[in-house]
Amino acid sequence: MVQVKLFDCEHEQDLEEEMNAFLSEIEERDIVDVKYNVAAIQGTASEQIYCFSAMVLYVK
Repeated sequence: MVQVKLFDCEHEQDLEEEMNAFLSEIEERDIVDVKYNVAAIQGTASEQIYCFSAMVLYVK
């Protein structure tokens, strides 16, 4: 059965750490695909907010 694992972090290093922890728990052959996205949102006049997200499709 194909499963989906979603990740959403404010910092790219946090996303990397979370994904690596998850990927270390599954077999490489079970990974179907990985999708990655970055969104930038204008906060206050001097603040820009980033959202780093990823989706891993894998066989369970």
